[in-house]
Amino acid sequence: MATPRQAADGGALETRGLERILEALKLLLSPGGSGSSSLQITKHDILLATLKSNLSALEDKLLKDPHWKKLKLLRDEIANKAEWAQNSVDVTWSFTSQTLLLLLCLKETMIHLAADFNPGKPNPRTPEAAPALSPDTLSISQQKTVQSVLQFVVTLGVCPYLMPGVGVPLRYRTEFGAVVQDVVCLDVAPDATRRLYTSCRVLLNVAQHASLGSLIFCRHFGDIAAGLCQLGFCPTKRKPLKPEEEVLTEEERALSREALRNILDQIYQPLAVRELLILQGGPPQSCTDVKTQVRCRAPAWLRRLCGQLLSERLIRPSGVQAVVRGILEGAGAGAAGGSDAEATAADWKKCDLTAKILASCPQQSLSPEDYYRDICPQILDLFHFQDKLTARQFQRVATTTFITMSREHPQLAAKYLLQPMLAPLHRCLNTAEIPESDVVPGTILVTEEELSRCIEDVFKVYVVGNEPSTVLVDSLLPVLGVLFSLYCFTKQGVSHIRSLCQEILLWILGKLERKKAIASLKGFAGLDKSVPSLHCLCHFRAATQGGIMITIKEAICDEDEDEALYQKVSSEQCQIEHLGDLLSHCQECGLAGDFFIFCLKELTCVAEEHEAELKTKPFSSKSLLELEQHQTLLVEGQEQKLLVLQLVAVLCERMSEQIFTNITQVVDFVAATLQRACASLAHQRESTVESQTLSMSMGLVAVMLGGAVQLKSSDFAVLKQLLPLLEKVSNTYPDPVIQELAADLRITISTHGAFSTEAVSVAAQSTLSKKDPQGKIEGQQQISRERSTDVSHSHLTQQQSREKSNETDLKSNAPLIPQEVSEPSTTTNQKSGSITTEQLQEVLLSAYDPQIPTRAAALRTLSCWIEQREAKALEMQEKLLKIFLENLEHEDTFVYLSAIQGIALLSDAYPEKILLGLLTQYDSGKDKHTPETRMKVGEVLMRIVRTLGDSLPDCCG
Repeated sequence: MATPRQAADGGALETRGLERILEALKLLLSPGGSGSSSLQITKHDILLATLKSNLSALEDKLLKDPHWKKLKLLRDEIANKAEWAQNSVDVTWSFTSQTLLLLLCLKETMIHLAADFNPGKPNPRTPEAAPALSPDTLSISQQKTVQSVLQFVVTLGVCPYLMPGVGVPLRYRTEFGAVVQDVVCLDVAPDATRRLYTSCRVLLNVAQHASLGSLIFCRHFGDIAAGLCQLGFCPTKRKPLKPEEEVLTEEERALSREALRNILDQIYQPLAVRELLILQGGPPQSCTDVKTQVRCRAPAWLRRLCGQLLSERLIRPSGVQAVVRGILEGAGAGAAGGSDAEATAADWKKCDLTAKILASCPQQSLSPEDYYRDICPQILDLFHFQDKLTARQFQRVATTTFITMSREHPQLAAKYLLQPMLAPLHRCLNTAEIPESDVVPGTILVTEEELSRCIEDVFKVYVVGNEPSTVLVDSLLPVLGVLFSLYCFTKQGVSHIRSLCQEILLWILGKLERKKAIASLKGFAGLDKSVPSLHCLCHFRAATQGGIMITIKEAICDEDEDEALYQKVSSEQCQIEHLGDLLSHCQECGLAGDFFIFCLKELTCVAEEHEAELKTKPFSSKSLLELEQHQTLLVEGQEQKLLVLQLVAVLCERMSEQIFTNITQVVDFVAATLQRACASLAHQRESTVESQTLSMSMGLVAVMLGGAVQLKSSDFAVLKQLLPLLEKVSNTYPDPVIQELAADLRITISTHGAFSTEAVSVAAQSTLSKKDPQGKIEGQQQISRERSTDVSHSHLTQQQSREKSNETDLKSNAPLIPQEVSEPSTTTNQKSGSITTEQLQEVLLSAYDPQIPTRAAALRTLSCWIEQREAKALEMQEKLLKIFLENLEHEDTFVYLSAIQGIALLSDAYPEKILLGLLTQYDSGKDKHTPETRMKVGEVLMRIVRTLGDSLPDCCG
C-alpha cells in the first residue's frame, strides 16, 4: 500500500503530466509563418505550412526533451490501441489524428488524477474555508486551450466530411472555415467517411469525462450530431458492396445510431431541440454560383429523421418545456429569458410556430387522443413559471396552443385542456355531485392556490387569447354562475382576482350571442333557476394567504334561521347591485340596453297578470301536498316579480344616458312602455307615473322624428313596429293629449317624416327641455338640427312632387303640417323670379312665429332666396337685415344660427351697406346688449370678414 508521501509524489507527477499535455496542445496550435515575404503565398499555403511545422515541432519535443518522455510513452500506448489510420498524405488529417491522441491522453490523465484524489477531512476550526479542488479541475486558461483544440478538431475532422445539406457548411461560418474546406484532400486515404467516423467516436470517448464532455457538447453538439446522423442513417448504395470496399460496417453504423440516441437523451434537452431544428433546416432556397450560393436544403432522409427525433423529445417528460425553450432560446431568448427576451415575447410568429408544433400530432403517437392525453398537462404547466421573462414567453405559447388545439381538435381540447383547467369551478356547481365524505362542514373543496391558478389560467386563455371559438365559449358557459358569485364575493374586500373575474365576465358576455348573454344575466340575477350556479352547500371564504377558497357551509341551527334569512336577502341584494356595476361596463356594446329592455318586458308581464290568477281555487278538492306546492309556486312567483322590480330600480340608478346605442333599442324601449300602458288600461290601473312614463317614451320618438337623429329608410322600418301599439293607445287611452300625440306619431312614422304635426314638435321640444332645462346641450344639437332641416325640406319637396295633383287634400289636412312651415320649404327649390309677393309676405310672417321649427324654416328659406338672388327678396334687404338681427336675440341655437347665415349671405351681396349698418346698430346699442348677443354679433362679423377677404370695404379700416 502506498504511503501518503508516495501518493503525494504520484499526484504531483500526474499533475505535471496534465500540464505537459496542455503544453503539447498549445504547441500544436502555435501560429506559424512562411518565412518568405512573397505576396504570392496564399492563405492555404500558410495554413498547410503551419500545420506541418507544428507537427514537426511536437515530434522533436517528444523525441529530444526528457521531460516529455512520459507523455510520449502514454501517447504511443494509446496510438497502438487505436484502430484508425493516424498518418496520411493529407496533412490536415495527420494533424487531426495527433490532436485526437493528445485529447485521449488528457482524458486518461484526468481520470487517474481524480481516482487518486483524497481530499481529507474538513477542519472544524475553519468551516468557512472552501473545500479542496479536485486535481482534474481545469483552470480558466486551460479550458480556453482545450476549447481551441476542440475547435480545430471539429473544423478539420468533422465539418469537411459532412454531405451537402447536412449541418452548416464551413464556408458559411468563418473565413478560416472556407480556407479549411479548400485545403482538405478527400482523394487520399483514409476515406472521408472513415475520417468522420473516427473523429466522432474519439470525441464521444473524450466526452465521457464530465468536464471535458461539457466543453465538447456545449459548443460542438450540433456538428457531432450531424456527423452521427450521416454515419448511422444516410442511405447506402443499393448495390451490395464487397467487404473490402465497404467503408463502414453495419455494426459501426448501428453504433453511430446508438451513440446519437444516447447523447440526445443525456444532453440539455432545449439544446438538443434547437440543434435538431437547425439540422432539419428550412424551405428550399435558390442557388446561384458557388461564391454566392446559400445553404442547400437538408436531404429528405435527414428531415424525416430530425422530425422523428423532435417528436421523441416532445413526448418525453417535460418535453413540451424543452421544445419551447429550444425554439425560444434559439431565437435569442437566452437560457433564462436573456436580454432579448422581451423582443422574443413580442414576436407572435415564433409563438405561433411553437404552438403549431405542439398542436400537431407526431407520427410516433398511436392516435391524437393518446398524444393529447400525454401533452396537455404539460401545456397547462406552461402557465405557471415564476420567472417573469420566461413566464411571459411560455404563457403566450400556451395561450396560442390552446387556441390552435381548440380549432383543430375541439373535442380533444375540451376533454384534456379545458375541463382540467376549469375543474375547480365544476367541482362546486349545483349540478355536481359532492362525495358524501366531503359533505362535512368546513371541508375545503377548492384550495386557495387551486382557485387562484384556475382564474389566472382562464383569464390568460380567454381574455388574453381573445379567440371566441365555439368550444372555448361553450366550455365556459356552465361555470359563469360560479364566476359571478366569486366576483360578488371579491367585491366585499380586497382581492387580486377581482379584476380578473370582471374581465372574464365582460369578455364572455361580449362574445356570446345576445340571447345567450341575456340568459346568463338572468341566471346571475336569480330570474332563471335552470342556469348552473354555486352549489347550495358551498360558499366562499377568505384564506390565510389573502386569497379565496371554497368550503362546505356550516349547518344552520334553528336559532339562526332568522340570521340565515337575513344573510340570504342581503346576499341577493348585493348580487343585484354588483350585476348593475358589471352591466355599467356593457353599455357601449348594447348588452346593458338589451337587458334593461328585457326587464321592462318582464314588468309588462307582471302588469298583464290578472288578479284572478293569484286567487287560490277552493281547497276542498286539493290535498295538503298540492296546496303546499301551490303556495310554493305563488311565493316563487312573487319573488320573481320583486327581483324584476329591484333589477329595474338598480339599472335605472346605475346606467347612464347612453344605455341605448341604436334606434332599435330605443324603439324596443318605447314598445315595452306602450305595452305596459296598454296592459294597465286593460286592468283599469292607470296612474300619474304611468302617464308621465308614456309621455316621456313617446317624446323620445318625437325627438327622433324631429331631427335629433339622422333617420334612414331602415330606421323607419324599425319604427313601424310601434304603429299597432300607437293605434291602440290613441284609441283607448283616456288622456286626450296622449291620444293626439300617439295618432300624430303614427302618421309621421307612416309617411317617413314627410308630415309632422305641431303636437310632435311640441313633444320633442318638451322632452329636450326636460332633459336639459338650461340649454346646455343646444350646441351639441346644432349640427343635427341643421341636418334635420335639410332632410325635412327634401322630404317635403319630394312629397309635393308626388302629391301635386292632391294639393287640395293636403291643404284640407292643415293640422298635420303647419302651412307656415310647408309653404316656405316648397318655395325654396323654385327658380329665381318665381316667388310671388304673397309667398314672400307669408315667409316674413313665419319668421316671427313662436314655434321654433316654423321660425327656423322661414329664416332658412329667406337665406336660400338671398343666395339664389331672388329679386323680390333683394328689394327689401333692409327689412330682411332687421329680421335677421332681431332673431339673433333668440335663445334657440337653431334660430340664431339661421339668422347668422342670412346676415352673412346679405353681406356677400351688399358688403359695404350691410357691414356699416351692422356696425352702426351694434355700436349704438352695445350698452344694452347682453354678452351672448355681443358674441353672436361678433360671430357675424367674423363670417363676413372671412367671406369678403381682401375685398373688405375701406370703411372698416
